[in-house]
Amino acid sequence: MGKFGLGVVVTLLVLILGGLGFAMLGFFPTAANVEPPRLERRLAMGAVDASMERHAPRINNPLTPTDPNLEDGMKLYTMNCALCHGGLDRKPSPLAKSLYPPPPSLISDPPDDPEWHLFYTIRTGVRYTGMPAWDKALSEQDMWKITMLLSHIDKLPPGAQEYWKTNFNVEPGVEKKEDMKDHDHQ
Repeated sequence: MGKFGLGVVVTLLVLILGGLGFAMLGFFPTAANVEPPRLERRLAMGAVDASMERHAPRINNPLTPTDPNLEDGMKLYTMNCALCHGGLDRKPSPLAKSLYPPPPSLISDPPDDPEWHLFYTIRTGVRYTGMPAWDKALSEQDMWKITMLLSHIDKLPPGAQEYWKTNFNVEPGVEKKEDMKDHDHQ
């Protein structure tokens, strides 16, 4: 039994040292302008989701989805998030294709994560993705307003809908799949 255990330990050490050597000798691809392998994407996103589940506190948004809070969320999103995640006018981000992994388009395809998950992502950022931690740049209340906007994007009250339409010259909310097909062919 001792030889088997030693074999397992040696095998694990060889795998670990081999992986470190692979990375430290420059064989690990790091270019952000090429499509990563499917396995890498799956592992990376699985690790992010598992980390969020383990570390993010399940806290409730202390703010209510009023027109002023949602309008503030739109302003904050436009100033801080649109450059990478696309604007409320539904124009794609100029940086999205230059970042690895590409940031999600949060307006066209809003996240379906619970608010505590979104807030934690905004507050702490996501290492190795370009998503910064906003806790030193935005107040907690402002981060909650952005969180609220993202979680209510498809169910905005009339006043917030009117603000969106007036300021961004598009219908508010999530664009329907049929509309996106028509828009793509123009």
